[in-house]
Amino acid sequence: MIAQSLTDLWHGFGVAFLPTNLMWSFVGVLIGNLIGVMPGMGALSAISMLLPLTYTMAPIPAILMLAGIFYGSQYGGAIGAILLNLPCHPPHAVTCLDGYPMTRQGRGGTALGITMICSFFAASFGIVVMILASPLLVSIAFEFGPSEIFSIMLLGLLAGATMSRGSPVKGVAMTVIGLLLGVVGTDINTGVQRFTFGITDLGDGVELVALALGVFGVAEFLRNVNQMEDIQTDMKVSLRDMRPSWAELRQSFWPMVRGTLVGTVFGAMPGTGPTITTFIAYALERRIAKDPSRFGRGAIEGVAAPEAASHSKTQVDFIPTMSLGIPGDAVMALILGALLIQGIQPGPQLITEHADLFWGLIASFWIGNVLLLILNVPLIGVWVKLLRVPYRYLFPSALFFIAVGVFSTNKNLFQVWEVLAFGIGGAVFAELGFSLAPILLGFVLGPLVEENFRRALLLSHGDMAVFVQHPISAVFISASALLVGLQVAFWARGVVRGRKG
Repeated sequence: MIAQSLTDLWHGFGVAFLPTNLMWSFVGVLIGNLIGVMPGMGALSAISMLLPLTYTMAPIPAILMLAGIFYGSQYGGAIGAILLNLPCHPPHAVTCLDGYPMTRQGRGGTALGITMICSFFAASFGIVVMILASPLLVSIAFEFGPSEIFSIMLLGLLAGATMSRGSPVKGVAMTVIGLLLGVVGTDINTGVQRFTFGITDLGDGVELVALALGVFGVAEFLRNVNQMEDIQTDMKVSLRDMRPSWAELRQSFWPMVRGTLVGTVFGAMPGTGPTITTFIAYALERRIAKDPSRFGRGAIEGVAAPEAASHSKTQVDFIPTMSLGIPGDAVMALILGALLIQGIQPGPQLITEHADLFWGLIASFWIGNVLLLILNVPLIGVWVKLLRVPYRYLFPSALFFIAVGVFSTNKNLFQVWEVLAFGIGGAVFAELGFSLAPILLGFVLGPLVEENFRRALLLSHGDMAVFVQHPISAVFISASALLVGLQVAFWARGVVRGRKG
């Protein structure tokens, strides 16, 4: 079985090294690296803006580019956190705690060097996990029918709704909004238009590109529009500065291993974001440290563990997304949407039906991470200078490209207005403390859940017991019920404590 996986991986490298695929992988990691450095941006915004481009691309280069943006942004985010104490993205906020104190001590280059080493190690481990998990997924692929697909996607919806940032009730509310947006348009079974309110432009449903660009692009810019402070820095980092000593490598080794394992475990869990992962890895290191007081003052373990956790989770996130159709977070939901745009159905059958895509993607992870190592060494100085570009210039430029991008998909001005409406709505919800990721999760998974639910009932002649009669389906239905029960129990305990208080 392992020998077959290695053979498939060798085939994947052949796919990934094709000039077109290699070029788009390079473009993805370069853009991701740049976006990761810029405050107020992020992988979500970048992928949302470039999603229209994938309409004109072949499936493999399109997915390789989007994946490169995803893990490339993880590298870039650490640069601002360590050198300038700028947590451009939430997962890197914990890196600031010890990364910036190291910079103030003249060890910023060392922190960056350790970050790159830990990131590459963790990403490689995550890739190996994907390779080892794929034969198991292939072996059970033919066990998945409509009832199994429905139950596992139902679990993904509940996990994304109840385990997202903030209140579980707010998460469920956002998921319901996503589900409602997903059913707008023409019913594929009856041909009846639903929730279009007589607007012919909604006959084909809400565009994924418009929703993503509005909720994660325009909304984010609207929330940061008052960020007018310019960043001043003369920070310079050379290659020599980035070489850690043997003592620092030994000191970072076990935190790197533990952080990698934390990221791997959480990467396989739907609905757990990278921010939770990095904070847990940091808390673990601080808990087991002989001298916890070192943390927050430039402890190299406080950089190694969370960065390793972030990168291993980034790679392992692709396992439930590609093989089960359950996105672990909003970025994975976007990539899942990109697969559907290309006419590719995620699930266990993807590994066999689209072997070139699956194994080419895995091979591109290694190629992309090597490219990131090569890129970051000479370009760190450039990234730091880019941090000084005033936000008042970035904001209108990004809005312009968003408008052009969404219009170019179908040459339809109505979709530009959709982006604006979703952007304003997303900004309002975000200010009220609602997590926006479940909207996209509900929008992407909702139609698939409905389709497989109706198909399962048709095959069983309306017998609802079909969802618990099949073992795999029963397990996921039970997990869904357990998840809901735990959330209710946590809520009840909080109410009781509030009354006692």
